[in-house]
Amino acid sequence: MMKKNLTFLPLVLLLTLLSGCGYRIGYLGHPQLRSVAIAPVVNDTLAYNVASQMRSLLSECFQTDGTMKLESVKKADCIVYARVTSISFSELSWSSTKNDTNIPNQWRVQLSAEFSVVLPGRAEPLLKNVKASGNAEFMSGPDIEISRNYAIRQACFVAAKDIVSKVTEAW
Repeated sequence: MMKKNLTFLPLVLLLTLLSGCGYRIGYLGHPQLRSVAIAPVVNDTLAYNVASQMRSLLSECFQTDGTMKLESVKKADCIVYARVTSISFSELSWSSTKNDTNIPNQWRVQLSAEFSVVLPGRAEPLLKNVKASGNAEFMSGPDIEISRNYAIRQACFVAAKDIVSKVTEAW
């Protein structure tokens, strides 16, 4: 039984290698861009702390993705400039109280951002004013402000993943 499996294994490996279908395994980024820096993020909204959350989550997402190495602005092959352009909140569901008033109990936060990728020493950006977005839902709960801040962070995370994928797979 064991001998039969050992003769079958090289055949399976050979068929796997021959049936590649043009798929590429490994690095998907631009061949000349191996490192990235993230400039301070600009916050054009009234929500506080969004710029620092977006920048830290962009760093985390680039490190997790692993396609490009995170470097300082002086050492990087390219620099990502991001800007949070809008953030909005909308009610999703309502609950009624004892005196027949309706209050929202589930919310959605929608965040929009814009980013550019600049190569140091070049006048024109490699990618210019590309849009990214993220959203998250949250419940009112005992402290709506804490729930709201966690939802903003989650929306920033979704937008950061969108930015990273657009930067690393734009080629």
